[in-house]
Amino acid sequence: MDKKEIREIIAKRSALELKDGDVVNLGIGLPTIIPNYVPENIRVVLQSENGLLGMGPAPAEGEENPDFVNAGGGYITHKDGASSFDSSMSFSVIRGGHVDVTILGALQVDEKGNLANWMIPGKKTPGMGGAMDLLVGAKRVILAMEHTAKGNHKIMTECNLPLTAAGQVNMIITEMGVMEITPEGIVLTEINPLFTVEQVQEATNAKLIVSDNLIEMRKA
Repeated sequence: MDKKEIREIIAKRSALELKDGDVVNLGIGLPTIIPNYVPENIRVVLQSENGLLGMGPAPAEGEENPDFVNAGGGYITHKDGASSFDSSMSFSVIRGGHVDVTILGALQVDEKGNLANWMIPGKKTPGMGGAMDLLVGAKRVILAMEHTAKGNHKIMTECNLPLTAAGQVNMIITEMGVMEITPEGIVLTEINPLFTVEQVQEATNAKLIVSDNLIEMRKA
């Protein structure tokens, strides 16, 4: 699979986790394309931590408005009824538990639900942004990420990069399958039929628990 196909598989499956009426915060990168795949009968309200509730899709080329950008600096639009406010109000929404789901990317995640997604030692970083608050403030945390990075494991027994937050991740969605974080460890609940369980395990540093009810990765 090429990178575009991998991202599409992950985004399409991630969109199926959204429920009608959810307030959703999407991280930068891959998660930003998830709204393209939300089922037509589902209405979600997108929140951006720089101060917008009711975010719309990316604008057409040439129609960008410099006053409307997401937390990563990408151009966005707003839907009818959207509201904008300062970042302190935005983080009150997050810290107050009003975000139903946040979907983020990851550098590493481990079997305890710890997430590292903001810094690689020795490399420049713009900072943690709102990820720390989203991880502890959102009701549900989903990671939408490629299973490996240049052949290196990203799903670990224990993260060895600086943590963003500890014990907050609920679900991991990759091109290989869907995994849930449980007190017993990482449970593989859905698998992409292009891969075997053995291949998924080989690409995973942590020991996977294969669900007794393992199913083919859902598409709709």
